[in-house]
Amino acid sequence: MAGKRHRGWRTFLTNKYLKDKENFFVEYDPEYPVKYAIFITEEEWVAFVAQRRDENFKKVSATNRERASNPTYAYKKGRLGYARLEEKILDETKSDATSLPPHVLWKEARVGKDGTVRDDVQHIYDECETLSQSISTAEDQENRSVLSRALNVPEYPGRVRGKGHGCTPTSLYKNPRRRNPSNQEVMETLQALQAQVLQLQKDNERYRCMEKCSSQLKETSEKASINCQNKFPEGISSCQLYLSSPTYRLVGKGKVHNTSGDLLHHRPLPDGHLKVSVDVVLDKDALLPIPDIVSETTFLRDAIGSFVAWPLDLIFIDDETPTKPASKYKGILRHNESVASQKEVFAQGSQQLSQKIGSRQKNKRDLPVTSLPKKGAFVPRYQISLETLVDSSDMATAGAIRLLDMEEDIFGYSCTETIGKEDLEHIFRHQELGVGVIHTYIRFLYDNFMRGNDQLSNRFRFVSSSLVNKALICREPDSCREYLVKRFMASSTNNLYLWPYNSGCHWLLLAIDPLKEVVYFLNSIDGEWTNYPDMKQLVDTSIKVFRSQRQARVPRTKSSNITWIKVQCPLQRNGIDCGYFVMRFMREIINMNQIEIPITYFDEYKCAHYTRLQLEQIKEELCQYFIEKRLII
Repeated sequence: MAGKRHRGWRTFLTNKYLKDKENFFVEYDPEYPVKYAIFITEEEWVAFVAQRRDENFKKVSATNRERASNPTYAYKKGRLGYARLEEKILDETKSDATSLPPHVLWKEARVGKDGTVRDDVQHIYDECETLSQSISTAEDQENRSVLSRALNVPEYPGRVRGKGHGCTPTSLYKNPRRRNPSNQEVMETLQALQAQVLQLQKDNERYRCMEKCSSQLKETSEKASINCQNKFPEGISSCQLYLSSPTYRLVGKGKVHNTSGDLLHHRPLPDGHLKVSVDVVLDKDALLPIPDIVSETTFLRDAIGSFVAWPLDLIFIDDETPTKPASKYKGILRHNESVASQKEVFAQGSQQLSQKIGSRQKNKRDLPVTSLPKKGAFVPRYQISLETLVDSSDMATAGAIRLLDMEEDIFGYSCTETIGKEDLEHIFRHQELGVGVIHTYIRFLYDNFMRGNDQLSNRFRFVSSSLVNKALICREPDSCREYLVKRFMASSTNNLYLWPYNSGCHWLLLAIDPLKEVVYFLNSIDGEWTNYPDMKQLVDTSIKVFRSQRQARVPRTKSSNITWIKVQCPLQRNGIDCGYFVMRFMREIINMNQIEIPITYFDEYKCAHYTRLQLEQIKEELCQYFIEKRLII
């Protein structure tokens, strides 16, 4: 741009001071333009006049003027320019490409208003198509482009023919000039190579460990009797998952599926193994006993929500009910509580609650009298009442489940959520939560806040953690992206999509505004979104596809900029509370009824950490919902 302005400035001086009205050079010496003394000195003016009066310069100028007035291939797009012409063509064709080949753009620039293409222009275009098939990209960049070859004209340095002003080979081909690296860059490259070698050594060691574990498991399977499956109850049972190598330890929890003829990914189970669904991971570095070849999964943390094969002798049914700690029954305040009613749910629950507290008061081995709630303090009655109902129903037996229907408006599709005894035990014992509990709380939020409220139901939407999680993102990224895009396309107004995301052994919340292309990141352990690259890439790609499908026009400078905001939300102080924090985040966001989440979080709920009482409120709401929906009886 500076060179163009400078040439225009020199042309202005020539026409004003060196030529007459008939556009001929004057014979006398023009006087020095004092008006522009700050731009040109007297010495520079004398040299400029002599250069312009030179016969060779006049000859070249006349030749160029004549050639420009009668071009061989005239440009017919007026003041549109190559850049805007290219943008117009891409918009009209709805192409995903970011640019057009120079010869294609050159041809389109020479098509008249009537749409006809001259034969000579078409001939050049056809020759370019032929050359493009025989010339490599590297040869195209280092010598001349196919368009210059077809026109048989030289390619001037610093420009690309057929791409307009300002386009250079470096910017077009992304091929910057080579230079010798500095000492610092050499050291950084060396350190990166050393890190890669170290990582390869670790991977090799891990692979050898996996081979050793597989061989040990094979020996165990050969020795195990085929009838050992009889020790497991038929159907689905909550279980604990152990590994014996390198140390014997508990690595996770899930559900064992003991049914005859059961298959794993359409293949028979190995001898001495049962099909297990993974719900909770306790050892994030634990390897799978048998790596999943279909999904290429080797770590247990990547198998959450999916099925794997597990050795029989390392599965233990989780049918024990540990004694609850005394602090479980400390009272919590009811102010600012959103439970629909503080009354007893029904007479039977109230009577069983009284009997349970009375029996514990008499039996000092279960609960000391001194740990009973103080007079006037609120008892977590819904948790106690629900636990009583569970103990008196078939849910007390291992493998019993309840089904909760999820309407299409909640996740964009109709589905059924499975709730097992272990899910309720996680609430009673304040343990890590599975996806079933999180989805049940989402159903509670929908029924109690959004159903019948058009403003909230049109403003807030949910994303299913069963369809988009760490395991599925790695195994089926295309299906995850299709679901997110379809979910985003369901609304034409600004929506905030709440997505509880499980990274393998941790829950966090994403609040996505796809129209504004803003993602709010709420992590209760103060981590960055860069720690979850697969999740971030999926969200960014889904928003870009959504942008393309709704034909949104975004400036080129912002086409790849999707705003991620880390919200300074309350932080947990242990490794258990992440699921409870995510549920409270969703409740507070909906309660505030705002699309935009402040970076420092909402003033009404701002705090460094949630107290145990604040988390007990969430558990009370869940237990009351179970009771009111009569999901247990």
